[in-house]
Amino acid sequence: MLYTITKPNTYQDSIVLMLLSNKLNEVEGVNKAQAMMATPANKDILAGGGFETEEMRAAGANDIVIVIDTDDESKVEEISVLVDSELAGGADDEEEVEANNWRKALAIAKEPNVALISLPGQYAAMEGMNALHNNLNVFMFSDNVSVEDERKLKETAHEKGLLVMGPDAGTGVINGTPLAFTNVITEGNIGVVGASGTGIQEVTTIIDRLGGGVTNAIGTGGRDLNDDIGAITMIDAIKALNSDPSVDVITVLSKPSSEKIQNKVNSVLRSLDKPVVVLYLGDKPAYTEENIFHAYTLEEAAVVSLQKSKGEEVKFEPSLKEDVTAKFNEKQVGIRGFYSGGTLATEAAMLIEHATGEESADDEAFVYKSEHHQIIDLGDDMYTQGTPHPMIDPANRLKALEEAASDDEIAVVLLDNVLGYGSHKNMAAQLAPAIEKFIATKKDAGQEVVVLATVVGTDKDVQGYDSQRRILEGAGAVICDTNDQMVRTALNLIGEKAEQPTREVKAFDKTNEDLTVADSLKDLISGELSVINIGLEGFTEALVDQEVDYVQFNWRPSAGGNEELMKVLQFLNHYEGDI
Repeated sequence: MLYTITKPNTYQDSIVLMLLSNKLNEVEGVNKAQAMMATPANKDILAGGGFETEEMRAAGANDIVIVIDTDDESKVEEISVLVDSELAGGADDEEEVEANNWRKALAIAKEPNVALISLPGQYAAMEGMNALHNNLNVFMFSDNVSVEDERKLKETAHEKGLLVMGPDAGTGVINGTPLAFTNVITEGNIGVVGASGTGIQEVTTIIDRLGGGVTNAIGTGGRDLNDDIGAITMIDAIKALNSDPSVDVITVLSKPSSEKIQNKVNSVLRSLDKPVVVLYLGDKPAYTEENIFHAYTLEEAAVVSLQKSKGEEVKFEPSLKEDVTAKFNEKQVGIRGFYSGGTLATEAAMLIEHATGEESADDEAFVYKSEHHQIIDLGDDMYTQGTPHPMIDPANRLKALEEAASDDEIAVVLLDNVLGYGSHKNMAAQLAPAIEKFIATKKDAGQEVVVLATVVGTDKDVQGYDSQRRILEGAGAVICDTNDQMVRTALNLIGEKAEQPTREVKAFDKTNEDLTVADSLKDLISGELSVINIGLEGFTEALVDQEVDYVQFNWRPSAGGNEELMKVLQFLNHYEGDI
């Protein structure tokens, strides 16, 4: 039977409510439960999932609604108490670090310079503009922000000498401090700017494990190099890193953009004296330059960045995992990739397509789907509707592995485990039983399969880099050091090879771009960080660990959540003319 609990005028981020739902589903006697903000869209999701109740439909957009399916009515009170406890959190009684409006947040913050925003997209842009009006840089984890709003935010930031990192920026390191989904890395003389979250994580963690360091890794958001945005944040971040005397090498990461935008970015890079490594992931570079190395994969970008930072000769040799063999039958010709990291999935798709020559079908459910091979980004929006991201919750990957057991074409499975702040505390332990079952089921069916896994992280991450590798290996997975190595090993197992591109050295005239950088940007990447965190409270964990000053802004929609009225109020709050 369905029961409904409503928490009126109580706002929580969707990720918090997804994690809360997971805990409620673990309560003995609860068949299933779901907690959401009672917005019209979320009500439809609840109804579609079998949680339709009159009380749910009656709840307002500013209410949390929890629908429980249980045969024991006494569980409703138990759930209500648990919900209250989880939503209360662990406030700091010793020092006031929480606020529920901008005025109070700014009053108690200690010279804040960054607003970390993780709100629903329709509200994130408004609060981003409020942050800019208060002279704060913006790190916007939120997605579903319109292109028009993104451009307006970034143009405003550029005019004020500030940065908007995002929207949909999942990863960032500012002067050694991890933001959002980020690993703990050693500080050093390499500066990174990237339009890809897990791309930044893969590159920075490889650099760390090889003995190098990164002090700033600036995430721009995935659309920054789109024609409609024009690489505003990318270019401003490159100039900021160039102005930092502690940065010896600048590494730029992006998926391919239009020729116009790549030329625009390259023009700025050709005006720099510092060595640069640039990766437009998906392209097979035909040339490189004296001062700008054009990389092919994330691992190559990391290795060459480290070599340049040490003044060493540039040399990268891709590797395979040695001594991995399997006896596949004639049907087993396929690679399947079940990824949590979108950029890693893109890299896998690129290498497989370049090696096999098999073109991808037009299917939005896959990053790559050819005649024999499939690569899925389970962190894509279509797989996370109403469920947490696969870096947080293993459910979608466990389901994918279970379904893969009946696929007779599979020879090799690829898995990533991305560590760091925000990610599951022990994802390997969640995946291990499913890996063991998958291998055993295939064996019972008379098929030998290989599961390859890579762990993106460092020995400083809370999950434990070595322990995560050991757990996966104990379940029967072959552990690869990088995604590049994992995909090349998979290709080798099915008799294919990803060739490194042959690149000639081309000479281009040095450009004369204006490299002036606002003092506020210089202060951001080299001064002390002070953050106003608007939304997901879990993002303060890294700030506490790094002893960074912060204020938790416990946001809720004003004007009853009416977006048009909220925009009017925002305009009036910042209007400087006569009325």
